Amino acid sequence: MIQIDLSDHRPLYEQIKDKLKELIITGVVSENEKIPSVRELAQELTINPNTIQRAYKDLEAEGFIYSVRAKGSFASPVSHIRKKTETQELKATFIADVRQACFLGVPKDELIKTINEIYQEQEMTADDQG
Repeated sequence: MIQIDLSDHRPLYEQIKDKLKELIITGVVSENEKIPSVRELAQELTINPNTIQRAYKDLEAEGFIYSVRAKGSFASPVSHIRKKTETQELKATFIADVRQACFLGVPKDELIKTINEIYQEQEMTADDQG
């Protein structure tokens, strides 16, 4: 399932994380399918369980897996992953744009006013459709 490339310059946990992401996104690991426990994967790959734990922790933080107490870790539904990834990308773009506006001297009040106007437009559109 997962193979470690010792010639790869990336840390082992990143290799594990990237491979699991790939398996989930491509559907090799199905939605809500149980993935190997930290101990199982550490034994299979003959590496420290802390390395696997770090990869799983990052995958969970990124929304690719979820944990159920006393049951294990499972692959998240792809729709959940896609939504979380899109939200993170939008937030990163928004932050970059706000930083640029600050650098260019746009007043904070003007930025807040613009955000409020956008939300008001969205609410009016939602009311018209509902």
